[in-house]
Amino acid sequence: MSVKIIVDSTADLMPRVKEKVTVVPLTLHFGDEEYIDGVTITHKEFYEKLIETDQMPHTSQATPVVFGEVFEEIKKNKDSAVVITISSKFSGTYQSAIIAAADYDDIYVVDSGSAAIGIGILTELALEYAKSGASAKEIAQILEEEKKKIKIVALFDTLEYLKRGGRISKTVAFAGGVLNIKPVIGVENGEIVMLGKARGSKQGNNLLVAEIEKSGGVNFQRPILLGYTGLSDALLVKYIEDSRHLWVPSGKELEYTPVGSVIGTHAGPGAIAVAYFGN
Repeated sequence: MSVKIIVDSTADLMPRVKEKVTVVPLTLHFGDEEYIDGVTITHKEFYEKLIETDQMPHTSQATPVVFGEVFEEIKKNKDSAVVITISSKFSGTYQSAIIAAADYDDIYVVDSGSAAIGIGILTELALEYAKSGASAKEIAQILEEEKKKIKIVALFDTLEYLKRGGRISKTVAFAGGVLNIKPVIGVENGEIVMLGKARGSKQGNNLLVAEIEKSGGVNFQRPILLGYTGLSDALLVKYIEDSRHLWVPSGKELEYTPVGSVIGTHAGPGAIAVAYFGN
């Protein structure tokens, strides 16, 4: 009997982490076209479509039935499980997992209160505790506390996709484009919040660093993950170089991954993000 870690497909994971977990996919829609997130559409294909179309894609939550199929396998193998989902304020996926888990013993569902790379670092932490021999119940209890310490800060390259999603007005988006405004975004209490605005990428990178320092800095004893949206990681690589003083003292090699469809839809291409546990 072992403890399995289950996530939904909005979690952004490094390949070495992804191979150790079970992923339950959400459904992604571009107009009338439907895709299984991460199965019938890749990150690359998602961003190509996002750039090519004026339609805002949207996701449909994973259903209790889909979770139930995964839980049946857990039960059959006499294993236990911890399920980590996207914030319940972003999606009904958490509720679907709760409904499905009601029929099973020793399956615990954790609302990450986060998204994308934020779920990624919480998942990595869960795997560390599972490897150390903690039970599914113990891991779930630990994650409920540790998730409160997760910080996500992101720099968007454009206001266009926030406008498309109705998050800001056309006037604000137009003015922002003229002034080369780069919004700095955070995730707090499971919701996206505006932390600040910068003029240009260099000031944006500086503001991202300032937000990390203002939060109390990074707990380097916990997982860290960076992410980027779109088809190129060039802006993220530049940010890492600009913020070397944050990371060099830790001696850690920074890992990064493409950011998936849920955050990518609102950020558009060219965004960069950092997820870490605060001190």
